[in-house]
Amino acid sequence: MQITYIRHESQAGRGTYVASISGTIEPARLTYQIASPGLILADHSETPSEVRGHGIAQALVSRMVEDARTGGYRIMPICSYIVSQFQKHPEWSDVLRQ
Repeated sequence: MQITYIRHESQAGRGTYVASISGTIEPARLTYQIASPGLILADHSETPSEVRGHGIAQALVSRMVEDARTGGYRIMPICSYIVSQFQKHPEWSDVLRQ
């Protein structure tokens, strides 16, 4: 399974990262709420069951971290999966807000 692309959508105080995955119909998603100009709340991740365990959701979190660094904002993880990814990646602490 490969990610064909990751798309970022943002509107009305919310955002979504969507990963299109080769060989599947359903995309993987990571959603967040914009709490303030400098903070987003990463509240949900969802990966189709047939591709779980292939690093798809981790790639979405990684992209969100890259965007936070570029955009100069921090991330407060709410979703348990996203919390676990921040625990596994201490190099992301520069954008983590607890």
